[in-house]
Amino acid sequence: MLSSLCNAIQYVPKTAATWAAASSCRAFFSAAQLPQDVTLYEVGPRDGLQNEKQNISTDVKVEFINKLSASGLKAIEATSFVSPKWVPQLADGADVMARIMKQTGVRYPVLTPNIRGLENAIKAGAKEVAIFGAASEAFSKKNINCSIDESLKRFEEVVSAAKKEGVDVRGYVSCAVDCPYSGKVDPKAAAAVAAALDAMGCYEVSMSDTTGGGTPADVANMFSETLRVVPVSRLAAHMHDTYGQAIANIYQSLLMGIRTLDTSTAGLGGCPYAKGAAGNVATEDVLFLLDGLGIKHGVDVERILDASKFISASLGRPSASKAAQAFLSKRLA
Repeated sequence: MLSSLCNAIQYVPKTAATWAAASSCRAFFSAAQLPQDVTLYEVGPRDGLQNEKQNISTDVKVEFINKLSASGLKAIEATSFVSPKWVPQLADGADVMARIMKQTGVRYPVLTPNIRGLENAIKAGAKEVAIFGAASEAFSKKNINCSIDESLKRFEEVVSAAKKEGVDVRGYVSCAVDCPYSGKVDPKAAAAVAAALDAMGCYEVSMSDTTGGGTPADVANMFSETLRVVPVSRLAAHMHDTYGQAIANIYQSLLMGIRTLDTSTAGLGGCPYAKGAAGNVATEDVLFLLDGLGIKHGVDVERILDASKFISASLGRPSASKAAQAFLSKRLA
């Protein structure tokens, strides 16, 4: 009945009273759809730092991850086992994995594009890996030099080999809403790749707005299609902030029932194959949103701010997180 009332209010002449009633209805139904708790999957050390042009020492990477490990985060994507030719910034992946202080209850997944990457990751002690496909043929060919179907066949081999070694696998669908080469992506195409990754055994599939060109409407359409073929419990949201839409897209993801959010401390990131793509949605900004919505996350904001301050100073620039800038300025007051 309340739902019908809210719909009816839309067509009533707008007065102060009807505006208030409509706002109350929207707030009630939005709150009713939001999850009670979420998991943040930190991608700063990998997806964030891979796009940096300046040299970043192994010491800095290790200290950054150690600071994040002390914050209550349960998943920190530590590095990548991709050819140094393509991602030179993360050529020290094995050293990073050997030196970080791994905390009990914290997972340290790494990115592996192929069997060689998986083998190197396992040698380095990785217990979880991530693979990445794309919903755009153009992006797939630019990013991993093969078609979508070819990439999925390649990933089947990786997932099968990982499972034999007891290694969990997470999947990414890049360009799930927008492609830097071909524009808007058909939601059904994104859903099809997600379904394939899910079927081959990925424990979770992260739907990525790689270019940051998506809006909440795009995200809603993409997840609506994807939820037809993959359970909400096995989906995650990965948003970039190129056009300032990342927090709005995260909120839309929450409304769709998504309970795992990929975030990057200090808003680090971008994409080497998506020119102009800005950083990932900042962990600090998402924490501020979640606290405002009363959604549990289990992360110590102050510890995240310490990590944000450290990596920003190491890179010689201010944090890209608006929340971090505000909170850190209060520390100085």
